[in-house]
Amino acid sequence: MIRITGGRVYDPANGINGEVRDLCMDGGSFVESVEGGRTIDATGMIVFPGGVDVHTHVAGGAINFARAMTPEDHRRTQAFIRTKTRRSGLGGMAPTTFATGYLYAGMGWTTVNEAAVPVLSARHTHEELADIPIVDKTTLTLMANNEIMLDQLENGEYERAKQVVAWYIWAAKSYGIKAVNPGGVAAWKWGKDAKQLTSPIEGYSKLTPGTIVTQLAQICEDLGLPHPIHLHCNNLGAPGNISTTIDTLKHLEGRRAHIAHCQYHAYGGDDWDTMCSETAQLADYFNAHPGITTDAGAVLFGDTVTITADGPWQHLLYKLTGRKWGNLDVENETSCGIVPYTYRPSNLVNAVQWASGLELLLLIQDPWQVFLSTDHPNGGCFWRYPEIIKLLMCADFRQECLKQLPDKIKGKIRLAEIDREYTLYEIATSMSAGPARALGMPKKGNLGIGSDADVVIYEEDEDVERMFGHPRYVLKGGEVVIEDGEIRETPEGREFLIKPACDPGIDDFMRPLFEECYTMSFENYPVELERIEHAEFADCLGSTRS
Repeated sequence: MIRITGGRVYDPANGINGEVRDLCMDGGSFVESVEGGRTIDATGMIVFPGGVDVHTHVAGGAINFARAMTPEDHRRTQAFIRTKTRRSGLGGMAPTTFATGYLYAGMGWTTVNEAAVPVLSARHTHEELADIPIVDKTTLTLMANNEIMLDQLENGEYERAKQVVAWYIWAAKSYGIKAVNPGGVAAWKWGKDAKQLTSPIEGYSKLTPGTIVTQLAQICEDLGLPHPIHLHCNNLGAPGNISTTIDTLKHLEGRRAHIAHCQYHAYGGDDWDTMCSETAQLADYFNAHPGITTDAGAVLFGDTVTITADGPWQHLLYKLTGRKWGNLDVENETSCGIVPYTYRPSNLVNAVQWASGLELLLLIQDPWQVFLSTDHPNGGCFWRYPEIIKLLMCADFRQECLKQLPDKIKGKIRLAEIDREYTLYEIATSMSAGPARALGMPKKGNLGIGSDADVVIYEEDEDVERMFGHPRYVLKGGEVVIEDGEIRETPEGREFLIKPACDPGIDDFMRPLFEECYTMSFENYPVELERIEHAEFADCLGSTRS
């Protein structure tokens, strides 16, 4: 039992904006009151719900490949943990599993969503997630290019496609679906062609990227998934891709959707030398459509390693940079590319990317729609979130940072014109309450009675980056895990799963198709539930549990 007293509480889920009030917790949840136990005096401190990362990559084959490509990086990670500093470069580009849990908790984040899991490698992903201490986790199954599912859509078998998706979600023991580059349309293949979402994809006569997007979004709705379609749009990273993004959003009108790392989908121009920010156009769309959400995918200058299931883009990046390149093809489901990368303020493209992520966070008016992320590790490592928070809260700091950019970029971005500064209430929304709501997790990002007792307490500090980088206390499930910068406890995090309603005869339908398409046997493919030691089922309309 713990009582927190005297702190200024920011709890957007319950409309609490800096009120001084007590919080009581018992048995891992918030309660009305407690008798006895520990009291934490938070007088002069700021109390937030634990952070929720709606889009990150922390476990599985791709991030492991990235770790293998950057072996020198792990020594920096250990130094980071020992010294508890966040100087540039010390945190590492792809932290190991246990370091991931420590680093997230060390900033006050207590829940993370691993946003891209091929079913074929899901068993290992769950084993890695189990090795990440403290934080709770969800995963998303990659589905937009799955051959068996696409065949059903091509044949007009929507109900059968829905059953196939439900089967794959439960086979992967995941929480929802992620659609990456629907139809496998390669970056720049279509350029700025207005028909890019309505042209048949290779190997199919009727199926288009637009069809895949709309049908998968509807499947998520019909299955009652807590999180809507999590969409990585076509033409990621390409100059002029704003037309693709807006067209995609128009296909989704009337349906819930979460757009992943939208900074990478907000560019104008015809080529690298004319690339510019088109964030105002994208932000205007979000401001007029409150039913959709996004994470920023913000870029920060420095070294990182890029990983994405958008394999064609990664091969293009490899060709552009000449850096190391790795590729993982997952039979009949997806692919992944891995390329180390350095974002430089002197590079015109990188400068546009850095500005674009911040512009979207500042131009989308409602923080319930746009969330803190770097698409870790693609735009930068998650442990640098306090740097983004400072850029959002301090207009003067943004102006100082703009001075390091080349003069020729001034006409290509809008950041210098924006004087908005986030409030603490808005930060609490964007880092916690908003992503929790988007994920369909009502007990996360919420300090109300009955919610999970995940809390972070910050010492008030004029240096915003230092304040958010070094919380005084972090509590996970009502247990103090970080105190005065020291790790006190390392509890096992939970994994949240869903089991959508599924036709009992789906196995009989899937088995012959599976045996025709896959090298693995049908019986060995699904992840066994008993492998996930700390599983917890999330509510899913029409779900079945056994």
